[in-house]
Amino acid sequence: MSRLIVALDVATADEAAEVVDRLAPLGVWFKIGYEALFGYGDAIRAKVEALGVNVFLDAKLHDIPRTVEVAVRALVRPGIRIISVHALGGNDMLQSAVIAATERARELEIAPPEIFAVTLLTSIAPEDLRELGLLGGPGENVMRLAALARDARCAGVICSANEVRDLKAFFGSSFAALCPGIRPAGTAAGDQKRVATPRDAVEAGADYLVVGRPILEAADPLAATREILAEMEGAARVR
Repeated sequence: MSRLIVALDVATADEAAEVVDRLAPLGVWFKIGYEALFGYGDAIRAKVEALGVNVFLDAKLHDIPRTVEVAVRALVRPGIRIISVHALGGNDMLQSAVIAATERARELEIAPPEIFAVTLLTSIAPEDLRELGLLGGPGENVMRLAALARDARCAGVICSANEVRDLKAFFGSSFAALCPGIRPAGTAAGDQKRVATPRDAVEAGADYLVVGRPILEAADPLAATREILAEMEGAARVR
């Protein structure tokens, strides 16, 4: 069953807390990204921990193995279910993140968060790859980086929904795919380049769908969330 993650990409802790209060009863997860983590990280983490909701901590760590190990240990706490790192950090860095999450969770006597590796950001278009020095198309690069993450014992990767079918066919259904760039039909893509509708993502086999602005900027965020969940449930029934 695919899960919906609502991105808490808002300016203040009060705004984020309001989103959590309104949407948590629907059973959605929440994403704490840069805006929340660096702007009001302690406040929002305390809020979601108190409510017992599940959190994807989108830290996108990318540094030497020792630095990433220390960072992951600092981020592990109750309710944090997924922490993101960059696959381009390499095998040693990815393994350090996985080990640090497991060991720190054991010390705290909580369930360890899963480590997901970012492959290509959904804001990167195919024509951007050559400028970055990456050979081949988005699919080839995602698969190559996913293999690196799998070998380092990451639980899954972060990619666009466009790459999920090939990812699942090659690595199997247990290797998870978390997809940003989800845009309901008729909503603006914004700065995202490789997007998909909730239905398309679920039908492709995505395990987690991240939605931010289409919910946060909706006239009625609660209704918008319910519509996305209904679309996801409908797609799951025919998959």
